[in-house]
Amino acid sequence: MTVTVPKTTPAPTALVIFSPPTSSAAAGPPPPQPSNAPPAPGTSKSVKEDNHKDEEDDAEETGDGGDDDGFRQPKLRLEIRDLDHPGAAKFLDAVNAGKILSVAVGNVQRLLYWSPAEPHTTMPKTRSVTIILRDMGGVAYTTGTKLIKKTSPSSSQNFNFVQVSGVINISRVRVPHETKSPYKKTDLDSDHKEIHFSLGYINGISPASRLTAEITGVLTHELVHCYQWDAKGTCPGGLVEGIADWVRLNCDLSPPHWKRETAGEWDRGYQHTAYFLDYIENRFGAGSVRRINEKLRRHKYNVKPFWTELLGRPVEQLWQDYVEKQSKENEKC
Repeated sequence: MTVTVPKTTPAPTALVIFSPPTSSAAAGPPPPQPSNAPPAPGTSKSVKEDNHKDEEDDAEETGDGGDDDGFRQPKLRLEIRDLDHPGAAKFLDAVNAGKILSVAVGNVQRLLYWSPAEPHTTMPKTRSVTIILRDMGGVAYTTGTKLIKKTSPSSSQNFNFVQVSGVINISRVRVPHETKSPYKKTDLDSDHKEIHFSLGYINGISPASRLTAEITGVLTHELVHCYQWDAKGTCPGGLVEGIADWVRLNCDLSPPHWKRETAGEWDRGYQHTAYFLDYIENRFGAGSVRRINEKLRRHKYNVKPFWTELLGRPVEQLWQDYVEKQSKENEKC
């Protein structure tokens, strides 16, 4: 067994690694049925879609749809850097790590992508995901996504980022649609991901009956970052995080404090944006968020054409429709 010692931290007390079978797709709820799928390669496109041909020509077609039998599963590993930490014991008592990770990966893949047999299914080549439990601040972050924050003094007040080993810990990111993305590419290998999860946060989960669901929910959210597209680094952070929480929401892993709030803008991120995306999924049909993710693979993000080409109306109008719908439902209550 090999122990990897970070250069900036003391050697870990202990290391636990597991590698669940990767030969078959994980079990999980049945996938949503696709609706209004984007055109398959070789089929005709609208005039507006053709306007983006210059963007598509330089796209990184690095995705992998798996095979006809199911999505290809990554190698999954668990690393615990301090077995003496009380959070480590709570984690091991609360979950079967191999099972929950395999199921979570399957759920993420099915909610973000159609069947591997579909010609338009192009999934990132995520070959391995290592969950690292360690004593740190915050909750969790994912590395290996080739994203770090650009220096942008004029818009820095809109973001709350923590730089960690050359990658980004995304925490309550809000990127207004008129603001350029704060991300830029790095030279990290995007085929191999790491999810760093705070032992202190795990230890503080209360009540104890919430441990399994909260751990699974956090890991599901972070696994989305291992598989979603980001419009070639231009996707607003609020949409990135909203998609991740939308997947968590649709895995029945939303925590009790989540609520459908309509204050502020649509792109506040996390559950705020997740419920808005759920409204879009219900209004325009199952597979709408998949279509959003697919468009984020093929094009750079430009707010007006992105939403009007996809759903026929600007996102501001969609948000206002959602706000009005929620207001009427609240009045009934």
